[in-house]
Amino acid sequence: MPISSSHNDKLKEIRRLARRRSRDDASRFVAEGEDLVAAAAAAGWDAVVLLTAAGSGLAGDEVEPALLETVSGLASGSRQIGVYEQRWAAPTGPLCVALWGVGDPGNVGTILRSARAFGASSVALGPGCADPFGSKAVRASMGAIFEMAMAQVSSVAELPGQRIALAGHTGVALTGPAAGDVSLVVGAERAGLPADVVAECAVVAHIPIASESLNAAMAASIALYELTRGVLPDV
Repeated sequence: MPISSSHNDKLKEIRRLARRRSRDDASRFVAEGEDLVAAAAAAGWDAVVLLTAAGSGLAGDEVEPALLETVSGLASGSRQIGVYEQRWAAPTGPLCVALWGVGDPGNVGTILRSARAFGASSVALGPGCADPFGSKAVRASMGAIFEMAMAQVSSVAELPGQRIALAGHTGVALTGPAAGDVSLVVGAERAGLPADVVAECAVVAHIPIASESLNAAMAASIALYELTRGVLPDV
């Protein structure tokens, strides 16, 4: 019989995780929608909880569709919701993307997607960053959250290889491809990188543009393209 009570423990778990406010609030996270659940399975992640709308034909414990919709964070509801354990690792090369003060979860998720697309080895979260396992970041990552090695750092000194600070209208024009291990350090689009972080980087570089600034996710994506240009095979 499908789950039909709102007091079910699995539904309570999803509600609890939906209220998390930072990456320290819980060791689990929610991924909504069959595409994200499929991406998790393809990457070898097993769901701790897997719920599916009754009659959908999808894997998981069946829930009455109207009840499943009450715990969905999507405006259109979801036919499948998975709960997973967070995974953290050390920042590794040859290409690490380090975020400092990137507080918008959509930007964090989009950068994860770009990092995966351009073959980055890891993504490191410094102080002031949005939770990469929050629902908005997970959705924006389009499944990359399950394929990228995620790290937490408090100092630039923890990053591998040569550190390149991506700054606005200062330093050298960013050119690639990168030689050896590199950590690309990206800050928030308005505040940029703190002066002490920039000072700890071996190179300060910018993307030549005609306007004042770029969205943080767009800037990171362009920089990743430049650093891997001619390195990744055409597909």
